[in-house]
Amino acid sequence: MDWIARLNQCISYIEEHLTDEIRTEQLGKIACCSAYHFQRMFTYMAGMPLSEYIRRRKMSMAAVDLQGGGAKVIDIALKYGYSSPTAFNRAFQSIHGITPSAVKDEGVSVKSFPPIMFKMIIKGAEEMNYRIETKEAFRIVGVSAPLDKELEKNFMVVPKMWQEASKDGTIERLAALMDTPPMGLLGVSACGDKEEWKYLIAVSSTKECGEFEEYIVPAATWAVFSGSGTNRSIQELEQRVIMEWLPTSGYEYGNAPDIEVYLNPDPNNAMFEVWIPVKKKEN
Repeated sequence: MDWIARLNQCISYIEEHLTDEIRTEQLGKIACCSAYHFQRMFTYMAGMPLSEYIRRRKMSMAAVDLQGGGAKVIDIALKYGYSSPTAFNRAFQSIHGITPSAVKDEGVSVKSFPPIMFKMIIKGAEEMNYRIETKEAFRIVGVSAPLDKELEKNFMVVPKMWQEASKDGTIERLAALMDTPPMGLLGVSACGDKEEWKYLIAVSSTKECGEFEEYIVPAATWAVFSGSGTNRSIQELEQRVIMEWLPTSGYEYGNAPDIEVYLNPDPNNAMFEVWIPVKKKEN
């Protein structure tokens, strides 16, 4: 099945379970990828995080339920999974700009957010250079921080890690341990469905790890894309890979971490590679 069709199946699943707990692991299964990769893919494709989309849909339907006038706010809050009226009130106001109780007044304006439908749009005006590389499992050593299952909650975690690693000499000490490919400073998102999610700043090494922790990157096939520029440049490249290359490549997400390989130390004109785990698309 085409991956755009799978994304639309995920939207249908969300619609059918707006009053239930929506598990990202289940959405990943429908899309044939991990919960982490699904959230990344959704954010790039939809232009908003998955949790924000679900919140908008729930609050849109909650407003419809309240407009009848007979429903109690507490009952509607519970219906959409909010055990705290305060949390429901905060979420509702963030979307509609008014309190839930105010919706019952005739003539009050609320916002409607219809379900998303994904469609294929082929751009491809700018070339993308990549290679396919199959690697056996390899060992990395470095420092890590836990990641939340909702990706947008991690937006400050990773930049802060890099700032601290640069200031306290961690990057220099790691560089001294690097002795096996991929040769560069690595940013690794280890977020498989069967492991605790974490982000690592690391290097590939066979040496004693000492103060650092070790992690084994599993054997996998990778699509490797090269780029240069600032941190924003690498994010733009990752977005293009997901939105332009992946849909027509004949590949889909594999079960391994995403890896950013920084080939030089200049943050303002970095040379980097983006490693995306892939597998041949199932017919």
